[in-house]
Amino acid sequence: MARSVIITCAVTGSVHTPSMSPHLPVTPDEIATQAIEAAEAGAAVLHLHARDPENGRPSPDPAVFGQFLPRIKQATAAVVNITTGGGATMTVDERMEAALAHSPEMCSLNMGTMNFGLFPAAARVKEWKHDWEKPFLEGTKEFIFKNTFGDIETALDRLGNGHGVKFEFECYDVGHLYTLKHFVDRGLVKAPFFVQFVMGILGGIGTDRENLVFMKQTADRLFGSEYEFSVLGAGRHQMPLAAISLALGGNVRVGLEDSLYIGPGQLAERNADQVRKVRQIAEGLSLDIASPEEARSRLDLKGGDKVGF
Repeated sequence: MARSVIITCAVTGSVHTPSMSPHLPVTPDEIATQAIEAAEAGAAVLHLHARDPENGRPSPDPAVFGQFLPRIKQATAAVVNITTGGGATMTVDERMEAALAHSPEMCSLNMGTMNFGLFPAAARVKEWKHDWEKPFLEGTKEFIFKNTFGDIETALDRLGNGHGVKFEFECYDVGHLYTLKHFVDRGLVKAPFFVQFVMGILGGIGTDRENLVFMKQTADRLFGSEYEFSVLGAGRHQMPLAAISLALGGNVRVGLEDSLYIGPGQLAERNADQVRKVRQIAEGLSLDIASPEEARSRLDLKGGDKVGF
């Protein structure tokens, strides 16, 4: 069992669009405010994307990140985790741009090229706030999320070796665990490392509880005691899969990137709402909540004093 539960909060992401919820953080001020609230509610790690403040479109611009990163650092001790997933229209170089500019303690890193279908969500939106949203979602029917072995190795080198970054290894399917094992065997990934089981994305593994158990069993065979795992359940599966992860000794990720809801048909108004809810589940299981310093120690992070913002 985990000594305590590391809660990651993914504050805005690039999956949802502004028309899906009026509560989705878009501007740097909104992202900073909701990130700080999530940390105060118990999130030890903040997984961050940026958006164009004018229209909410996912943005790779380091200058936009620079408008909220210092504020978050000044207000909270939480670990900052900058995406390298970016958004569906970004190149691999664009996806790494903000992390290279700001040198955070952690970055996400997807462990395989895959279909990444967001297009079913377009049918559920009745009115669009911005012209880009519907084509962005519908375009994922033909979208391939590129994360080749070369791309992964480049990120490990430029961010890991170059900036001392550790990674949230996002595994959307069982094969991604074997890809991670390849890099472990080559000595390019060293323990302790942090594996995020991502479940419920169209193109990746489904949200059946048996799949989660199998993902953990596979990771245990491959990595033994050298890793920590966390679980991300997309949409309505967020809290049920989080509860199973906690029961299996894992950590959890919540946030409006992964689900816009706090309950059936009820939009979450703040990221902190989801953090508080999953914290209640954990504490109901007599589990402690990890502080940022505990997370840093367990994941062997470089420390908040060594970031570039």
